[in-house]
Amino acid sequence: MMIVNALGVLDNPNGAASESSAGHLIQSSEDLTIDARTLAEAHASGLTAVNITLGYTLGDLEPFGHTVRELDVWDAIIEKHAADLLKVETAADLVTAGRTGRIGVIYGFQNAVAVGAAAGREPGEAEDRVALFHRRGVRVIQLTYNQANQLGDGSMAPENRGLTEFGREVVAALNANRVMVDLSHSGERTCLDAIRTSAAPVSINHTGCRALTDLPRNKTDEELRLVADGGGFVGIYFMPFLHPSGHATAADVVEHIAHAVDVCGEDAVGIGTDGPVTAIDDLDAYRERLAEHVAQRQAAGVGAAGERADTFPFVVDLRGVDQFRKLIGLLEDRGYTADRIEKIMGRNFHAYAERVW
Repeated sequence: MMIVNALGVLDNPNGAASESSAGHLIQSSEDLTIDARTLAEAHASGLTAVNITLGYTLGDLEPFGHTVRELDVWDAIIEKHAADLLKVETAADLVTAGRTGRIGVIYGFQNAVAVGAAAGREPGEAEDRVALFHRRGVRVIQLTYNQANQLGDGSMAPENRGLTEFGREVVAALNANRVMVDLSHSGERTCLDAIRTSAAPVSINHTGCRALTDLPRNKTDEELRLVADGGGFVGIYFMPFLHPSGHATAADVVEHIAHAVDVCGEDAVGIGTDGPVTAIDDLDAYRERLAEHVAQRQAAGVGAAGERADTFPFVVDLRGVDQFRKLIGLLEDRGYTADRIEKIMGRNFHAYAERVW
């Protein structure tokens, strides 16, 4: 079965680099641990490909320069592990990854700040940078993180202003370069504006359904339906935002998938876990660091409603090397056919990639 994680992490959170950065705002891919366990467990999970986050997302680093360095870092990682990893630049590469037994790595951003500034920019700067990122292999660009940027408002921006004129220019540049427009984390008006502005199908690669849990990081039925109607893709995450208590379970993941299928149809829904395959071994030690991490995100203005010190940023009973097999089993218990399950686990993302890339 093709399993494509529309937003995930390649990392061993128990490794030296990852443990040293735990409890702090991770700003660089160099804070990750991509070791033998990371790769072995990714293979063992059945994962075909994953959209990773690289480049500038948050913090005080210079966005464009940092993003270019991050591309160099990931090119070196893939070259070092060429027997295990394949850089994905076309929809066909997803098939190749599965056929050759490698993990496909899709380069993606979770913030479009690196495309340039809206004010005082040079003519064509954004278009040139999008073209550069495409040449370097970037295939997914999320317009905003939780906060506002020069393109529009994130889900936690109180003004909910919508897509800016510069944001419209960037969407056009992404369309022209056949890069996915990802509307995860966006504010509602920015999301709706971008759906209607884009000439190509758009995606929400990791989200939940606001009709089930009314939090800003989740999407309304209107947003979900418009994405699907335009030939786009919606990925459901394994995150605390799937339950009002913050203690989401595997059953909640299934409920949000089922609701998204009801709203969008079975050809538009998939998964974007927002986490790694390798599980944290010592949850008690991690819990002690979590309060610091949540406080730092709030202080930096990048936290989301629903992030709390007493809730893990993952679904405890749907993690580790068996997470995809467990989800498949739960969808079977739900009465889903094998064909529908295969669509959700990866074929829908592949079909969407064929339409965009």
